[in-house]
Amino acid sequence: MEKLINKYATKLLEAGLVDKDRFLIGGIDDDILWEGLLEVKGLEEIFDKLSINSLLFAKPKEPYGSIINFLSKRVLEENADKIEPKDCETRTFLHDLPVLNNYSTSEAIEVLKERKCVIIDGFGVITYGTVSPEQCFVTLSSVCFSTFVKFFSDYLKLKKENRSDKEMEGVFNFVKNYKGSYPDFKNTLSKDIFENEESVYSAVAKAGKLTVEYGLVDSFFGNVSAFYNGNIYISQTGSSLDELDGYIDACPFDGSTCTGLTASSELSAHMKIASDTDCRTILHGHPLFSVIMSMNCDKNDCENEGSCFKICPEKREISGIPIVPGEVGTGSFGLCNTVPPELKNNNGVIVYGHGVFATGEKDFNEPFKRLLEIENRCMEEYFKLVL
Repeated sequence: MEKLINKYATKLLEAGLVDKDRFLIGGIDDDILWEGLLEVKGLEEIFDKLSINSLLFAKPKEPYGSIINFLSKRVLEENADKIEPKDCETRTFLHDLPVLNNYSTSEAIEVLKERKCVIIDGFGVITYGTVSPEQCFVTLSSVCFSTFVKFFSDYLKLKKENRSDKEMEGVFNFVKNYKGSYPDFKNTLSKDIFENEESVYSAVAKAGKLTVEYGLVDSFFGNVSAFYNGNIYISQTGSSLDELDGYIDACPFDGSTCTGLTASSELSAHMKIASDTDCRTILHGHPLFSVIMSMNCDKNDCENEGSCFKICPEKREISGIPIVPGEVGTGSFGLCNTVPPELKNNNGVIVYGHGVFATGEKDFNEPFKRLLEIENRCMEEYFKLVL
């Protein structure tokens, strides 16, 4: 447990989610082991009351800290008790983000019985793991992602309607300075990907790692695949894209083995893309501004409001990049039905509230470059609209 606590303390810092003196992560061994410089009373009691083996208290780093504080304060002012982002990560993983007005161990315990985290207004975020401290890291990462997407989406909508208030403008003018930029990409991924099976495994792992390093997906969501010798080599469901060695499944197109049981939940979409196009590599990431801009819609009183993520009759695009609805899985609204048709004539497509699928015919340099290009274009379009 000590090694795991140290590992995820380091990953929290490297991912830019916390500063070194702004978090405390602990896990149960013979005793509770803690890593971090904060002192927070009552956390041991949470271990006693819940069936967990790890716990994280964090004051998220900027820009996430100011965004979370603004959203939690605004929710409480409206006499509500949760933040409700509309992105896919929240819908499928978090559902909503509960908010407490003050830190109370007993109240936090009651919330954590129902949800993966709790936000304490102006104080911090508590989350836990039942199996590994990795779950603490993943949940905090998703909280930061979802609140970032919600704040910037809300600001865009209100700005277009001339309804943004002074407080929100102040927060936006502060956090916009943290949007940053991506380093130039120099086609550094393997070009000899299809020499043999070993080279395919290596290339998939390297592509996943670089996608995380660039911040085009957090370490848990998204997926990577390559097609070789009748198999699709795809990241496993729940795997960390920056640690894919040993977590890549080779799934035959003819379904002759059951490796697909542990493969990514979007295996069906990857297989359909491969069968309908000339691509041999696929990257699926959740870049922030691609997700934000995918939910930008000026249509009022839409009959599909609230279910836009799975059904939208409108033909939508941004700078020529198609935006489609679609759910994870193989249902009638599944990504396997909505994404592949658009990739026949375009090597990149954005899924509403979800992220980007990008493809390549030779290696992973092509889809990575396209993924990065789409995110940069969406970021540019966003700030054209609000500045």
